[in-house]
Amino acid sequence: MVGFLGPNGAGKTTTLKLLAGLLHPSAGEVRVVGFEPRRRQAAFLRSITLVMGQKQQLSWDLAASDTFLVNQAIYEIPDDVYRQRLGELTEMLGLQGLLRKQVRKLSLGERMKCELAAALLHQPKVLFLDEPTIGLDVAMQHQVRRFVASYNKVHGATVMLTSHNMADVTALAKRVLVIDRGRLVFDGDLAALVEARAPERRLHVTFETPVARDRLVPVCAPGSVLSLKGVEAELAVPRGAVAQVVGSLMARFAVADLATQEVPVEEVVAELVTGRSFREDAAEEAARA
Repeated sequence: MVGFLGPNGAGKTTTLKLLAGLLHPSAGEVRVVGFEPRRRQAAFLRSITLVMGQKQQLSWDLAASDTFLVNQAIYEIPDDVYRQRLGELTEMLGLQGLLRKQVRKLSLGERMKCELAAALLHQPKVLFLDEPTIGLDVAMQHQVRRFVASYNKVHGATVMLTSHNMADVTALAKRVLVIDRGRLVFDGDLAALVEARAPERRLHVTFETPVARDRLVPVCAPGSVLSLKGVEAELAVPRGAVAQVVGSLMARFAVADLATQEVPVEEVVAELVTGRSFREDAAEEAARA
């Protein structure tokens, strides 16, 4: 299970299309499960699937089950195997009551689940998922992530996932690839990336009454003040100094609420790509304020 990250225009979708054989490389070589994708061999096509959150393969005016039957014919899936796989996918995705509905009458979340089922009927070894949760509500995002994790575990399929929703990546992938303008800038463990690039934690503090910045800065040392607006403050504190800073804050000020969290993955990836630290941005913003 691999997360594939990068800013808009970095080349993520282009890369997936190359891996799926929809585009041909202008140089170099691509191989997926031993095949050269651009040759589009039948054995290769049976081994992969590509799901794009902004595209659909379901026929708008037909029931989802009709598209499933078309895919059964395309992939030459025997009837008994087709029924077994459809039953498994129906159970895993909660498709009961949806298969006979005209696709245009399905909600976005229902349609996405049917798209996943259609793409997996031939039980591919490799899944390329391009923004599979785009536009879905929080509950449906969770369902899709849970299904992908379950499918990966049950069938041992390789999953390559692109998403601008970092919750998808952090929930599913330990390893991430980060690209920028077609260039690989990181390949490794996501947790290690966060720890290396953000050796601190964020403290969100709500005070009983407003606190002046010149009083807060020395108290939160060796941490720094990222923002201070009224009674709300956000601090960046080295991991080993969190307890010390929290103790100092509680001793000096009337604190109504306090919470700690990791630096958001979005900021870590943005820093990796741009080379610009989010701490520098926060310092400039504070200076302007």
